[in-house]
This record gives sequence, structure tokens and C-alpha cells, in this order.
Amino acid sequence: MARYDKGHRDATRPHIIDVASAQFRERGIAAVGLAGIMSAAGLTNGAFYTHFESKEDLVRAVLLDALERREQRHKDNLENGIALETTIRDYLSPRHRDHAGTGCPTAALASEIARHPKTTRDAFTAKMSDIIALMAAQMPDGTAAERRRRAMSVYATMVGALQLSRAVSDKQLSEEILENAVKAALALANGR
Repeated sequence: MARYDKGHRDATRPHIIDVASAQFRERGIAAVGLAGIMSAAGLTNGAFYTHFESKEDLVRAVLLDALERREQRHKDNLENGIALETTIRDYLSPRHRDHAGTGCPTAALASEIARHPKTTRDAFTAKMSDIIALMAAQMPDGTAAERRRRAMSVYATMVGALQLSRAVSDKQLSEEILENAVKAALALANGR
């Protein structure tokens, strides 16, 4: 049996999460098997259970990791004074549409997450609430409750539009969906 350098196990778990995250977002959770993830990660199937109890455990880890990264982007934007408009335009861009594997896990996986166990949905819910709160903090004017309501509407518009833009086969229609969603999200964000 080969021995690994100290720290190999600690580095392996995040690597498996990264590989699974890209595969889940590109192809869907149900369509991705553990054997494919481990092969792409350059590991044996048996090594999986050293790091995760089950595929569902991996799904939760992927969601938390991906949503924490997205949350950190929102925090960085807020701290650096980057306008919510920039976030909206970046999210609803052709680049984001065309790269689901590195994009928003919510747009890529929300319909599947709805069918997962409560513990997975609870983890997703907590992170979504954090992201909505950060978006609300970037909203101009209004009470905290009004800004939260608008942030929910903006995020729902962004996620839904991104999903639709990916689903249609007509490139021009896809572009129109993105462009019109930017306008709608900005109007919502500004309370119009």
C-alpha cells in the first residue's frame, strides 16, 4: 500500500469537492456518479468514503462550498463599494450563461435540490438567506424589510433568467432573456 505525503488527505477532500461541483453544475446531480467524480479527481472509488459518508454528504459539501464562495464575492463587492448593478450584469452575462460548471450553483441546481433531503435543503436555505441579506445591504433606500423583499425579487429574477437563457435553443432569444432580465432586476433593485 502506497503512503501519501502528510497533508494529502486534507488536500484531497477540497479537490473532490471541486471536481464534483463542476460536474454537478454542468450535468446535474442525478446524472453524475461517484465513479466518474473519483476518476476525474484521479482517485479510486474506495478513497471516496475516507472523505464522505455518502453522495448526499458530498452534495451538501459542494453546495456549502459553492455558495460560500458566491457569498464571499458578494461580501467583497459590498466592502469594495462595487455596485449591485455590476453584480447583476455579471450574473446575467453570456459568459456566465455559457459556463455553468463554474457558475452559480443556485441556477444550475435549484430544481434538483428541491428533491433532496431536508438537511441538504436546510444547508442551501441558510446560504441563500445570507446571500439575499448581502444583496439587500447593497439596495438603495427603503426599510430593511423593503430592501430584503427587493433583494429576493432581484435574485429570483436573476436565477430564473439565467436558467431560461441556458434552456432555450435560440441564441438570440437567450440574449434577449438576459438583456431584459438585467433591466427588470435593476428596476426591482431601485424600487421601480
